[in-house]
Amino acid sequence: MRPPYSRTWFELLTEQAERCPDGVAVISGDLSLSYADLAQRARQAASVLRSQGVQRGERVGLLINNRIEWLEIAFGAWLIGAVPTPFSTWSTRAELEYLAADSDITLLISLPSFGREDYAAMLRDMPRPPRLRAVLTLDATPGFTDYATLRDQAEPHADLAPGEGASAADDAVILYTSGSTSRPKAIALAHYLVIENGFNIGERQGLTPSDRVLLSPPLFWTYGGVNALPATFTHGATLVLQGRFDAGEALDLIEKHRCTSLYTLPGMTDAIARHPDFRRERTASLTKGMTIGSPQDVMKAATVLGIANICNIYGSSEVGGNCCVTQHDWPLERRANCQGMKLPGVRLRITGELSGAVLEANQAGLVEVAGPYVMRGYVASSAQHNAASFTADGWFRTGDIGLLDDSGAFVFQGRSNEMIKRAGINVSPAEVEDVLMQHPAVAQAGVVGVATEGGERIVAFIVPKGVAPTSGELVAHCRAVASSYKVPDHFEILRALPTTSTGKLMRRDLKSMAALLPSVEG
Repeated sequence: MRPPYSRTWFELLTEQAERCPDGVAVISGDLSLSYADLAQRARQAASVLRSQGVQRGERVGLLINNRIEWLEIAFGAWLIGAVPTPFSTWSTRAELEYLAADSDITLLISLPSFGREDYAAMLRDMPRPPRLRAVLTLDATPGFTDYATLRDQAEPHADLAPGEGASAADDAVILYTSGSTSRPKAIALAHYLVIENGFNIGERQGLTPSDRVLLSPPLFWTYGGVNALPATFTHGATLVLQGRFDAGEALDLIEKHRCTSLYTLPGMTDAIARHPDFRRERTASLTKGMTIGSPQDVMKAATVLGIANICNIYGSSEVGGNCCVTQHDWPLERRANCQGMKLPGVRLRITGELSGAVLEANQAGLVEVAGPYVMRGYVASSAQHNAASFTADGWFRTGDIGLLDDSGAFVFQGRSNEMIKRAGINVSPAEVEDVLMQHPAVAQAGVVGVATEGGERIVAFIVPKGVAPTSGELVAHCRAVASSYKVPDHFEILRALPTTSTGKLMRRDLKSMAALLPSVEG
């Protein structure tokens, strides 16, 4: 497909409105907007932002779940050269207080509440950062100005003259990492970066204007905001938003809107497949999509949900979302067992943990990434991490362990600080988890290493599909399909694995749990 000519986000929206004026851009609840409709609402949102004093380069905080208002406000900000800065809708008061101060936002537009969190109450009580001039809420809420009323009364903002709005190299978005191990880090990504890399991601998926892409993961997360959104919009396809993930509702949305593509995660795939109302015919429209996880997670999305052309991916917020994606029409086994070739423009190398030398094919080591789509550096207080995060020659240190195979495809093996040292051998937790996931009675697996007097031992936490398998059965299974040094020393059965709000396994919690087990030493 021909790439868009636009290099800023609002230009992209208007380009697609001209190319496919009747094309549906987004579906959310009962509302369906064409690209032209969304551009009109974005112009109204831009007028609201200007009425609140927002200028080019200033940051606009969004505390909003997946809904049309998130998109219209973001595109409105992009029209006038402002920078959307989305916050997690799972934020606690302490987290929100930190984000509002650290991000240097001048305006915050928020839900009054979400889930168990009462954001209106938090925002009334917490100290207001000096740069934050105003807070708007999406619904009429005592003590706050109602955003919807302002938008509906606003005249659409006119397009700006060249040079007045955003430029390609300006920050398009400030994203905060999930912060599962420390305070979240602030990452700035440029307009051209998100658009170009997003187009390449969509090409690997085989997206076309006729696709309908269901997005349940949040837009404030890289997977949603700088992967699914630009991949969909650069191809003139339709984004179907789910406000927050619910397996039953996801099935309803897939069936109702005949979604052809799904952005999923291992826990989501498992929840949909295990839902009592799941039937294969309900997901029959799905042909493509994206996931992360073990080979078994990829296989499950393809064979159980029926997403035959599911893509496997590797990346992070710091490298523009994704830097490796499998081609959708590769054989399934190949897609399941690697994360694909580098995207155009991406440079990726594997270096020795001790030597620092660049390694040959099939040698595992530290993963470093460079190229035009890598962030320019952490911003705000997170800038203190920049020196340690980049090599002397400008490559980003991902903190991951992986290798490049003979074909140049990348194979992820785990986080460097998660590798288990057993009898002097590095053991990847992800590799052991994949072995366990091949057991028919295992739904999910989480593996960690625990230091003991006899050296590090492997502890596996298992979520069963039904009747829990015995330790003896799991040991026999592992010995049959893996090297002996990869067989766990201890198994624990759980009802669910601890994860972050964005679905990442919290190994730190598992390590804490494993350290308290009385029988691990034996």
